Amino acid sequence: MQKNKIKIYILLGAFILLPIWEILNYYFIPYFIVAFAWLLIVFALFVWLFIEVCQLINERSKLSKQKVVSVCLILVLFLLIFFRPLNKIIEKADWQLFYDKRMEVIRKIKSQELKPNVGWNNWICELPYEYPILSNGGNDIGIYQNDSTNELTVTFWIFRNIFSAPSSHFVYTNTADKIDRINRLIKEHPKHNWKVEENWYRTFHE
Repeated sequence: MQKNKIKIYILLGAFILLPIWEILNYYFIPYFIVAFAWLLIVFALFVWLFIEVCQLINERSKLSKQKVVSVCLILVLFLLIFFRPLNKIIEKADWQLFYDKRMEVIRKIKSQELKPNVGWNNWICELPYEYPILSNGGNDIGIYQNDSTNELTVTFWIFRNIFSAPSSHFVYTNTADKIDRINRLIKEHPKHNWKVEENWYRTFHE
């Protein structure tokens, strides 16, 4: 009985800390740590849930209310972390809060004030410290620019995954080929890809 009470308190504490954890993940924790941490937490919660359900079945003849509550809380916590609905809320708020700053970045790229600036890649630009965190994973953005045609595509990461796993992005583009590819993504996977406004898209792909 006492163990179940302790579990419930621990789980309630986890629910309180979850929004803080999601905000830290979204803005501050390096992307390669976020991906591994998510996998580790999901696996640990799944194992814990499996053990608790097995115990629940074995103790079905003398079930306590606290035991049932603790299993339900673990299940809800697992679902919240697995499907990450809080992350979607943060994403929508982030778009509204930092829209002007992202547009400022676009203007500075067009005026050649911001360019790719890392030695290991000719596409990535590390944003100056004067900017808030506009892109997940170190505030890096991706820039493709064709000066002769004035075509520009800028990628801001929402969730930057590891290796070749899909990542989510806010993309600014006026490039016809890129827009066509994004429109195909929207048609095939509208749940994860959509047009935000003129020249701005939300995408999810490798």
